[in-house]
Amino acid sequence: MGMTTKEYMELSEEYVLHTYNRFPLVLEKGEGTYLYDVEGNAYMDFASGIGVFALGYSNKEFGEALKAQVDKVIHTSNLYYNVPLGTAAEHLAKSCGMSKVFFTNSGTEAIEGAIKAARKYAYLRDNSTDHEIIAMNSSFHGRSLGALSVTGNEHYQEPFRPLIGGVRFAEFNNIDSVKAQLTDKTCAIIMETVQGEGGIYPADPAFLKEVREICNARDILLILDEIQCGMGRTGTMFAWQQYGVQPDIMTSAKALGCGIPVGAFVLNEKVAKASLVPGDHGTTYGGNPLACAAVNAVFEQFEKLDLLSHVKDVAAYLEEKLDELAAKHDCIKERRGKGLMQGLELTGKPVGEVITAAREKGLLVISAEHNVLRMLPPLIITKEDVDKAISIIDSSL
Repeated sequence: MGMTTKEYMELSEEYVLHTYNRFPLVLEKGEGTYLYDVEGNAYMDFASGIGVFALGYSNKEFGEALKAQVDKVIHTSNLYYNVPLGTAAEHLAKSCGMSKVFFTNSGTEAIEGAIKAARKYAYLRDNSTDHEIIAMNSSFHGRSLGALSVTGNEHYQEPFRPLIGGVRFAEFNNIDSVKAQLTDKTCAIIMETVQGEGGIYPADPAFLKEVREICNARDILLILDEIQCGMGRTGTMFAWQQYGVQPDIMTSAKALGCGIPVGAFVLNEKVAKASLVPGDHGTTYGGNPLACAAVNAVFEQFEKLDLLSHVKDVAAYLEEKLDELAAKHDCIKERRGKGLMQGLELTGKPVGEVITAAREKGLLVISAEHNVLRMLPPLIITKEDVDKAISIIDSSL
């Protein structure tokens, strides 16, 4: 006999460091777009593990690919080549038209690597170590000291100072603000193509284009964080592909491994040729056979299921239904988002109460800054799933 919900929760609270205020839910298994708790209750998942489970739960071919790799070898270290590594790197590099890939274990580590690559590029150019990075207010790039240093949230930063130096903050989607932070020491500009934790704010096309032009003119590297908004979430493999710009360095994670911890930073040819070399950066687990088998299986499923076309189709329907919802409820200030990364900003009604009401009705949704109800469903959702979710959100509001 398994334990009760209460017993699982008490066991976790006794031994797991309390850094999360978890919902009173003990999840046991998943199928398609649904998760099931230990009592057998079903929940339609419109969070997908914070944008991770793009393929939904229990995708048979994905699971079989992982099981097959587990039976061969899980880890070998980066002292040797392994079988799935090259193919995984090729999939990722070709999907974004960039040059070289470094696999990490998380999105945060991908950001750390991107920062190091940018600083090394600038160091090799002028032999100086006082370079600066421009990051955005309300951004989120991770919790390690380097990633936290470029995360534009004072609340997250304050207890952990001093952070890494040489970081200046500008306003997202405000080009004058970016120009005001430029100096002759600026080596990189980092931003999310769509701000996630900060409240679901897509980059303005004119803004991103002008930032790219500034970077070109001054030999500054553009780092785009696609950890949450990438891997098909917005209807193209990466959100920046809808803007007609390409970063010099891109970070990816979350849906890249669909539940297997794997991230990556990807460099264009210019940066790959003149930045990190042996001895500059490393990782014990990064790019291990299991992680790379997951990456390969994810890309194969994207192609087989024609997920990008599906996302474009179902996302247009979701946006239409959310707009109808926003017109109906006075407490919805606005809908923001791109593709299957959507947010409803609420006024006069705490988002936490709506999330609780939705959960009690069988729908999992999450929040973002500025009282935003955030939706990141698996990319396989159907229009019927959308109808059901909208109905629950409607009654929860």
